[in-house]
Amino acid sequence: MPRSTDDQKRPRVGILVFDGVKMLDLVGPAEVFHEASQRSAGYDIVLISVSGADVTSSMGVRVGVHASVAAIEELDTLVVPGSENAPEVFTDDVLDAVRTLADRSRRVASICTAAFAVAAVGLLDGRRTTTHWKFADTLQAAFPEIAVEKDAIFVQDGRFHSSAGVAAGIDLALALLEQDYGSDVARSVAQLLLVYMKRSGSQSQFSASLAGNPARSPISRSVTEYVHANPTRPHSVRELASHVNVSPRHLTRIMREELDATPSEYVGSIRLDLAVSELESGTSVAGAAAATGYSSPVSFRRAFVRRFGITPSEYQRRFRTSRPVA
Repeated sequence: MPRSTDDQKRPRVGILVFDGVKMLDLVGPAEVFHEASQRSAGYDIVLISVSGADVTSSMGVRVGVHASVAAIEELDTLVVPGSENAPEVFTDDVLDAVRTLADRSRRVASICTAAFAVAAVGLLDGRRTTTHWKFADTLQAAFPEIAVEKDAIFVQDGRFHSSAGVAAGIDLALALLEQDYGSDVARSVAQLLLVYMKRSGSQSQFSASLAGNPARSPISRSVTEYVHANPTRPHSVRELASHVNVSPRHLTRIMREELDATPSEYVGSIRLDLAVSELESGTSVAGAAAATGYSSPVSFRRAFVRRFGITPSEYQRRFRTSRPVA
């Protein structure tokens, strides 16, 4: 596809595609960079394959390609999508392409299992990275010299960026857009794409209600349902144990075995999940604290910072979508 002179002035984003590429890992970030042109100078986007030939995605969709690796002289950003069939799809030719294009790029972004490819060519040695939780242990075992952050949405270490994959690729692309054009543009693009908020990289891949094993016994199910229905109650271990007619020690043992959390830890996680929803809907920090059972905004702030690494007010300022931008 020919590029205009104006296109050449914009940061060039190269997306390396290959047979077996996961479509959402490709299309999600690409849409962010494409939509950026409505709120900024935008990007010149080029799809690259090893030979320049079209490729076929993991779901059988044919993907058109603009250029071969040999035709690319310089990139601002290299994006490497992942695949459900990783690491087998990262053949020697694909790995050579990753190495070559990374050397010609200002920054490198891997989506989901593409972290395997970037790691395999030695670019992540001694660095932090992330991938989808399903592949995190395998990645860490294969490359012990890398620090895999198993629960992060996305990670930056120097010029190397990585995301947990699938929808998290959109979060990473928005973060890169923010670096290039500022937070107002990134928020505006998130709104154009109907992304409810732009998540921080340190945010967990899971909410508390999705993390870990589900409650199995009637006792733990009753307690979790009770906490969800009454988040503002004090919820001491004794009070929860009394609700299900067992001793505090017995309840603690059951919840540790089934949910990998003490009653207090579970209550705290649920409150923070609910508090995030309050903040996203526009509730003040004090209001979110009161609505989710914290004794004060100070105690809420401390708990929030421990989990997310930023204050509630900073979270709200950076990530909440307030109203549509005209």
